[in-house]
Amino acid sequence: MRISRETLQQLIINKLTKAGLTHDHATTVADVLAYADARGIHSHGAVRVEYYAERISKGGTNRSPLFEYEQTGPCSAILHADNAAGQVAAKMGMEKAIDMARENGVAVVGVRRMGHSGAISYFVNQAAQAGFIGLSVCQSDPMVVPFGGAEVYYGTNPLAFAAPGENDDIITFDMATTVQAWGKILDARSRQENIPDSWAVDKHGAPTTDPFAVNALLPAAGPKGYGLMMMIDVLSGILMNLPFGRQVSSMYENLSKGRELGQLHIVINPEFFSSSNLFRKHISETMRELNAIKPAPGFSQVYYPGQNLDINEKLSAKDGIDIVDDIYEYLVSDAIYLRSYETNSPFAQ
Repeated sequence: MRISRETLQQLIINKLTKAGLTHDHATTVADVLAYADARGIHSHGAVRVEYYAERISKGGTNRSPLFEYEQTGPCSAILHADNAAGQVAAKMGMEKAIDMARENGVAVVGVRRMGHSGAISYFVNQAAQAGFIGLSVCQSDPMVVPFGGAEVYYGTNPLAFAAPGENDDIITFDMATTVQAWGKILDARSRQENIPDSWAVDKHGAPTTDPFAVNALLPAAGPKGYGLMMMIDVLSGILMNLPFGRQVSSMYENLSKGRELGQLHIVINPEFFSSSNLFRKHISETMRELNAIKPAPGFSQVYYPGQNLDINEKLSAKDGIDIVDDIYEYLVSDAIYLRSYETNSPFAQ
């Protein structure tokens, strides 16, 4: 069914506050989730609410975190997040990075000991909306076989980038370092749809189209995705003395305990390198030039990165956001959660 973005946000806020999150924190989480659904990234939208509500209610998300901001140099800092809701911590960390980059040109801010933060393009868009370049990377559950391996080690370890053009132009790139994010599997499960056989393997290591049979994900482009997920694990985990590799906590194990995850934001102020106005002009030119490229057979147009999601967001503002009926029924129910996600398996049903 289709509902407005405002209605979806309010339903999520209601559910998360019922689970015990403060209204301010619930509002931030709801904004990030509705942003994802509005852009068609349903893997990181309302499908996550029931899991979040269970973790909040069991104490695995700190309802009253004590944030500590530690500036470690003129262009570096760590936000100690005390296992707060990931969206709240990541947004706060990006706000700090923007302020630092405004003054010093560059900012590198690590967010330490946080929960799952959802669609991380939301946070780099914060930087772009302020006129800066944003880059963010974060850890994820171990559920990916390394290239050539038969056992999981790294997570989907996403990265996101955004840069501002003129006026409201923003070019955005957001990807998991796997062929597809785990949330895409969750979305396929909620819609009772098969997945391509290139996304994941079953318990025997064979490719599967059944989202319920997934036992490991595959790195994007083989060794290239594998290398990227290693780099992100170093930057968002090892760099901040956090659990890394197989030590990273599973999303579905012990929901009464904090995730202890890390995320790293890098913000660059173009004014310190050339001219902000010239930079933004050239970004917009890039976007227009990409759109003007002759499309290959089978394609109607070349889109710049993130443009298809921008189109989705504009359409959802007019037509509403498509929400799976089961998810809507949960959101309007009185239950904090209908079933437990605490399965001790990264591939929770």
